[in-house]
Parts: sequence; C-alpha cells; structure tokens
Amino acid sequence: MIHRILPIFALVALLMVPNRHVRAAGLDSYNVEWDTPSDDSAGSMPLGNGDIALNAWMDRGGDLVFYIAKCDAWSGDTTSPGYGAYGLIKVGRVRVSLTPNPFANAPDFRQELRLRDGRFESSAGPAGAKSHIRLWVDANHPVIHVESDCAKPVQIKIAMESIRPEPTNWLGADTVVGGRKDQVVWYYKCREKKIPELLDRTIGAAITGSGLRKTDDRTLESNTASTKHHAAIHPLTAQFAEEKDWLAALDTRIAANVAIPPDQALQAHREWWGRFWDRSHIFITKGPNAHEITQGYVLQRFKNACTSRGEFPIKFNGSLFTVENPESKLIPGKDGKPDLIMPVTADFRWWGHRYWFQNTRPLYWPMLASGDFDLMRPFFRMYRDMLPKHLAQVKEFYGHDGAILPEGAAFWGGLSKTTAEAPGGYANHYYTQILEYSAMALDYFAFTGDKAFVRETLIPMADAGTTFFSRHFSRDAAGRLHISPSNALETFWKVSNPTPDVAGLQFVLRGLLALPVDLTTPAMRDRWEKLLGELPPVPIGDRDGIHQILPHDDPPAPKHNGENPELYAIYPFRLYGLGKPDFDLAKTTFDHRKARMRGCWSQEAVQAALLGDTTTARFCVSGHLMRKDKRMRFPAFWDKGFDYVPDEDNGGNGLHALQSMLLQADGTKMLLLPAWPKDWDVEFKLHAPMNTTVQATVSDGKITHLTVDPPERKQDVVILGPK
Repeated sequence: MIHRILPIFALVALLMVPNRHVRAAGLDSYNVEWDTPSDDSAGSMPLGNGDIALNAWMDRGGDLVFYIAKCDAWSGDTTSPGYGAYGLIKVGRVRVSLTPNPFANAPDFRQELRLRDGRFESSAGPAGAKSHIRLWVDANHPVIHVESDCAKPVQIKIAMESIRPEPTNWLGADTVVGGRKDQVVWYYKCREKKIPELLDRTIGAAITGSGLRKTDDRTLESNTASTKHHAAIHPLTAQFAEEKDWLAALDTRIAANVAIPPDQALQAHREWWGRFWDRSHIFITKGPNAHEITQGYVLQRFKNACTSRGEFPIKFNGSLFTVENPESKLIPGKDGKPDLIMPVTADFRWWGHRYWFQNTRPLYWPMLASGDFDLMRPFFRMYRDMLPKHLAQVKEFYGHDGAILPEGAAFWGGLSKTTAEAPGGYANHYYTQILEYSAMALDYFAFTGDKAFVRETLIPMADAGTTFFSRHFSRDAAGRLHISPSNALETFWKVSNPTPDVAGLQFVLRGLLALPVDLTTPAMRDRWEKLLGELPPVPIGDRDGIHQILPHDDPPAPKHNGENPELYAIYPFRLYGLGKPDFDLAKTTFDHRKARMRGCWSQEAVQAALLGDTTTARFCVSGHLMRKDKRMRFPAFWDKGFDYVPDEDNGGNGLHALQSMLLQADGTKMLLLPAWPKDWDVEFKLHAPMNTTVQATVSDGKITHLTVDPPERKQDVVILGPK
C-alpha cells in the first residue's frame, strides 16, 4: 500500500497561523435546544461538574425536575440477581415549581443545554417579557444552583421527591431529616456490613435558599413573590456510623458553599468551562452527516467532563445519567424460568456495580488527544489503589510476585483464584487488563511528561503486571515464555500465547525500557530486558488459507464472544500500523477479521483509522456518534448495545476513532490526516506527545491552516491525507 507522505518543512504553501481560542460560534452551534417540554426523564439533558451530575428536564406542567447523581453514591447492592444491580444509585430527585407558572402552556417555550458554560436554561413568554429558569452544577465546588428570573413576580417551591420511599429486596428507604430550620435534608444509608468500603456510606443532600422557608420536611417555599429567586442543593457522600456526624459534615459543606457569592461562583464556573473547551476541539464543517457526527463528539466530551473528576471513574453502563426504563426485565431463576421482575428505576443499570475493564477503557484512551488529562486521573487512581491488595492475593494464591487486574472489579478491588486446572470462562485465565492499563499509562507520560506519575503509578503497575507474567508461566524448551493457559480476551478460552498478551508484553516492556534512565533502576531494566528477550513472537500463520496474525498459538479453538484478539497487535498495543513493519500483514488481518460490528465496545473504528482505512473508519465512526437510543431525547444518550443506556463506551470509541482519523502519534512522529476523507471539511485542535498541540483547518481536501505548538515540533509532522 502506498501512502502520500510529505514532511512538514516541504509544505511551503501552508499558511501558519497562531493558536487561537475555540470559536464560540462553532461550539454554540452544537448546543442542544428544544422548543417543547418533556414527558419524563427520558427527555432529560445531562449536566455535571465531574463529581455531581444531573438529568434535568422541564415537564408538561411547567416544572423543572432533575435527578441528582454522584460518582461515589454506592448503595451496597452487590448481590442483585442476574447482571442487573442498584449499586451506584441516585442521590435523589428535586422538583422546582413557580406560581403563577410562566412555563405552563407558555408560548415561545425554549430549553437549551449551553455547552460553553455548562448550564441548563429554559425560557418562555413573548419577546421583551421572557421568564428564565437556569440550572448549573458549580465546576469548582460541590453545589447545584437553581436560579429563576421572571418577567413578573412569582413564588418558588422546591421539593425533594423520594425515589426510595419504602425498602425493597435490594435497597433500603431514604431518611428525611426533620428539625432542620429552613433546610430540606435527606439521605440514604448503606447497611452492607461485609464490605468496609461500603459500610455506613451515607448519600444525601440539603436544599437551602435565601428567602425560602420550610413548609414541610420535604419542601421549601419563598416568603414572598419576586422576579428573582436562588436556591442551592448541597450533595454529600461520607461514611459515618452516626447521623449526627454526617449532618455535621453536611453543615460544614453548606457553610463553605454559601460563603461564595453566586455571581462570583458563576464567573469562575464559566472560566473553568472556557478552559476546558479551549483544550481541544473537532468541528466537521462540511460533508455527509457532518453536524450530527460533530455534535456526537462534542456532547460525549461534555458528558465526560460532567462525570470524571470525582473519586471514581465513569461507569460505562449508564454513567451518572441512568433514568427509568418502563420495560421491566424478567430475571431467569435457577431453572431458567423467569422468577423475578426487577423494577427498572433510575437507580438501576444492567452489568451491575463493577467496572468492566474492556468497557471502561474506551472512555479514557481519547482523553489523551483531547488534552483532558485531569479527567483520566480517577481511572488511573482507582486501579492503582487496588495494587497492594492484588499483590498480596497473587502471593497468597500462587506463591509468586506480581499482580493483575480482574476484568470485572468493584472499586475496592479483589481477585479470585484461578488455577491452571480451573475450567475456562469469560473472565477466567484472562490477564490482559494490567497490560493495557500500563500501555495507557505509558502514553499518559508521553503526552504529559509527568515524572511523578511514572514513579507513583506507571512503574508500580507495569512492573507488577510484567512480573506476574514472568513468574506465573513456564518457559518452553527454547527458553521462551509459554503463556498458557490464558484467554485470548473473552473469545478463546485456555489457549497458548494469546496475541493480546504477547503484543501487550512487547509494547509495555519496550515502553518501560524507553523511559528516562533517572526514573528507573538498573535492577528494573535488567528484569525488563530479560523478559523481553524471552517473549514468544506474535502468533502468525495461515487461517482460512490466508497468511495473517492469529489470535493465539493453538489450533482453532471454540469461540465464545465476538472479539478479534489478533487485532490487539494493532490497537491497543500498537506493534503494527501506518509507517511500521509488516503493514500489509496487519491490513490483511484486519480485512479478514471474523467479528464485524460497529458501535458499543467494538474497536473496529479505531483499528481501521490506525491502518489508514478511511472508508471503514468513517462508516464505524458515523455509527458510534449517531447511535442515539430511540427512547431518549438527548442526542448523545447512546443506545444500550450490549450494555445499558447511555452506553458510554460507544461514545468513547467514537471519540478515539475520529481523533485517530485526524492525528496519530507514536514516538516523536505525528501522522496528520491518516484516514481523513476528502469530502469532510474540518477544523481541529488535538494533543500529541511531548506536550504538543496540532491545530489545522482542512477545506476541499487541502490543509489551509496549520499550527504546531511548540513550533520546533513541526518538523515531526508527516502528512498522509486527506484521501
């Protein structure tokens, strides 16, 4: 295959322009705007500050309604039947009503999600006499603001609506706290005694507001009618055995929040969002489905910002934006017959409370190119915090050093013992996760240069993972590591030398050895060098009469899932790709892949882009970023696929693939437009290794503007398209 490769210094016709802020008009055109109210939570819009998130909507009666979620709101439900669970629950639901209500059957109704400053706003009424209600979650503080600004004086009522009024088989009931002057306070308390990380976790909030009086334990109302009102909701999750201690912590939080003038908080909130949007962008300005695909990209990145700065990573199966589903599910009993109907409330999600690694990681790979490094930290931190437990368990179970990550893990971690004699299974003998974590961590360092991260996270995790493989598996007669039994992902069980593990070890060990010498020790490097020299080659041979990369070393094995393990040598472990040896072998392997799927957790879109396959990459990206659930009103609440609504790994793979069509970086080289179609015009700004940004405009198949920062990195740009 021949690619057009032009070094940047040869392109004298390119107009070099200085860095500029993302154009407000460009971002504003992707705001979500509706001109009618919604029937229920399926018609909600997302908001958040990274830790606290909302589903908000204006209902047909003119009320503002919203669910409150929080990334650490763990209920303790870890035993629900089937794969459904109520593990990560809502904090609660709030209703805001105005009297007289200017939004009830009002002319010129409008509801808008304002991306530029992370706010929800609804307006109604004729020009010159409009009423407004606004909602935002402070980007810098743990508080939700509700503001009304009406053409005529109105009274406001804010009520907590319990979504857990009575105990069920899976959850307890909310507690509404009485005796709090001019405050509505409620909480849910986790009673799980077997898991210390969950015991006495108390999830709740308080509603406060200037000029608001308490009319009952669930409701605040204004003292007088006014054109302007302001209220605040203060969520808090903390572990206390006694209610009084949680309430004292809540009072401290409220005092800190109300000490900041709302106007000052709003200005700082807008500045945070301004900095976020200025980090990077992709605006496809012309071409098939240009607006819809761009909006999908922008809205997924917005949702990531709303949910990924708290204590825990994003949940792939709904994130913090789950809502009621009127289609209740039948759960099979032990005899295979349905014996239970699970109520599908906004607390519910399929695939439970665990973080499934293969489904979580698609959300975090694209944060590198978008420059959202702060959003990645909860992902790295959660798995890093599991390491001491996993080191101890590996030692206990197997009698050797090293650690792995399980495919499905609660946030507190923990491994199950799987011996070589244990039967095969989707998650049994599956060890690749810690290698992909290490690969992503290597890229994080390449992009950021964060040496503290290398010492505290990258090396401890990667060294533990490579040590596990070295100590857990035997050597063959030639002295090579024999990785068996081991799964090739979830698809082929108990095989030998699965390609994901072999490719992952090669990629990670080479990356570790390329680290600056001052970050490693001679003993580490000797250990890594030795293991690298003992690795078996990536399995290659004939399948169906075609010479290609194979999923593992053994003869064909039964298939249990729809994955292509052999393509892990292309992504996430980038041994093959554009400008690398044996490109034709990799392309042949991709073209003859057995599993073909776009959307959900499928990696086809990213792999196609990394191979310069423009046609497949565009087809798959269009599927990822236009795959709205038909029941949901918001255009980036993705169809459940194999997961749950909204399916966040669908959006994550869409982001990553679209970025990879524009820019690929490996080592010092940056490949520009490696899989970009000629009929898509685009303006973008993306990040690359060595603290580099690349900003360009492509029009009618030509690059019309290009900026590389720092400027000396322009010599490392290689242009491959558009195609």
